[in-house]
Amino acid sequence: MHFNLIVRCEDTEDPRERSAVYAISEAAFCRADEADLIVRLRNEGVVLLSLVAEVDQQLVGHIVFSRMSIETRNGSVPAVALAPMAVLPSHQRRGIGESLIRRGLDVLRSRDEQIVIVLGHPDYYPRFGFSSEAASLIESPFPPEAFMAIELRPGALRGIRGSVRYPAAFGL
Repeated sequence: MHFNLIVRCEDTEDPRERSAVYAISEAAFCRADEADLIVRLRNEGVVLLSLVAEVDQQLVGHIVFSRMSIETRNGSVPAVALAPMAVLPSHQRRGIGESLIRRGLDVLRSRDEQIVIVLGHPDYYPRFGFSSEAASLIESPFPPEAFMAIELRPGALRGIRGSVRYPAAFGL
């Protein structure tokens, strides 16, 4: 299957594209919670990167990376949240989600971001380098096996001990 990945700045999305992204998330999660999260992240102004996947000129997948931080005794350490990522059910298990994640991590690495955190399935995200071990010194309200991090720059998490702080849009 052939698909295109398109990097979007938030100000280049038109209302139809935003509507399609909302519909993708709603369909993928069978509820509006994650789709509403995207709207709140945009409104809060914390979206760092938004990518869409397109098949035959139809949007079928979407991923958002937003600014977050790790609060330590020595101050705030910038990090990136991967959430949400969604692919239309009719296009799942075809490598679209994997491509969105890999491309997103590559773009973030090229922008000198150092740490990405995800709350996700422990059988899925490790293939991209995420691990719960990397996030083990970061306090979060989530089950430790599903709370994972990846260093985009080797050693970025060395000595980092603190609490995760998500954007207000997450409602945590």
